Amino acid sequence: MSGQLARFLAIGVASTLAYMLLYLALSYVMPALDANALSLLITAVANTAANRRLTFGVRGSAGAARHQVQGLIAFAAGLLITSGALWSLHRLSATPGKAAELTVLVVANLVATAVRFLLYRLWVFGGATPPAAERS
Repeated sequence: MSGQLARFLAIGVASTLAYMLLYLALSYVMPALDANALSLLITAVANTAANRRLTFGVRGSAGAARHQVQGLIAFAAGLLITSGALWSLHRLSATPGKAAELTVLVVANLVATAVRFLLYRLWVFGGATPPAAERS
């Protein structure tokens, strides 16, 4: 499991950076909640594909559509967590700065990432064979 977790974290860091950059760019042209949802959706599809192959060792097209649908359900959990955090911030301050939004989203994304790892490990890719390096 430690190898899986390390790969998951590496993919998660890259996904989080992409998510934050997308959010930051989109938040200037659309409301914060919309920017959050679109940024998460775009990165969730890439994140699921990367974790499918690199973290859980699933290759080929068999089950790929099912994994993406289940990954979108995991995305929905993350969307609820991050949107709830962003909504709460906007209830506390009518005009929070971008730094406050990004801070809240990073913390919420950490919680969402832990939930996503559990969903991936136990449900989405639960029956997957681990990568060769972990099978000995």
